[in-house]
Amino acid sequence: MNSEVKIAMKKIALADLLSLEAYEAQRPVIRQAIMDHKKTRRVPLGPNATLHFEDYMVMRYQIMELIRAEKITADEELEGELEAYNPLIPDGKNLKVTFMLEYPDEAERKERLRQLTGIEELISIQIAGFDPVYPIANEDLPRSTEDKTSAVHFLRFEFTDDMIEAAKKWRLLEYSVRTSELSARHRPRGA
Repeated sequence: MNSEVKIAMKKIALADLLSLEAYEAQRPVIRQAIMDHKKTRRVPLGPNATLHFEDYMVMRYQIMELIRAEKITADEELEGELEAYNPLIPDGKNLKVTFMLEYPDEAERKERLRQLTGIEELISIQIAGFDPVYPIANEDLPRSTEDKTSAVHFLRFEFTDDMIEAAKKWRLLEYSVRTSELSARHRPRGA
């Protein structure tokens, strides 16, 4: 059996945040870098469903945008934002994902969200040689009712040490969702 895998994932600290002035001056470059970075962290599950894998860079950007929009400068308020966003950064034993269902037409969106109730529990990540891993969904608050699901879900996928070791060796990964209303699978390039 493998020894315990330890990967320290950096959390955001006050010292990692820029002042409003510094952020405003650097924002165009930071924004472009984040948009490029986010492209590598998206996994489509069909034309209307996407997994967005969160990390330190994305969460730091989200906080900086919030600070900019709300003109937050007090350390106490900034600490509150860190408390809200740091849990969305993976801890080395899991992946944190925002799952989005995107239907541009409002009528279609309403109908599909009714049809896809519970979909957040049916998404899986599978590493070759292991059973699929299903998420712990929406820990912050319920996002689905008996009548419909939400267009946005927050998911946490927990992995064993052996799964992490296999993933580091680029064993085949597969992302999938299977319901009577939606079935999609994605294998990364080179897998």
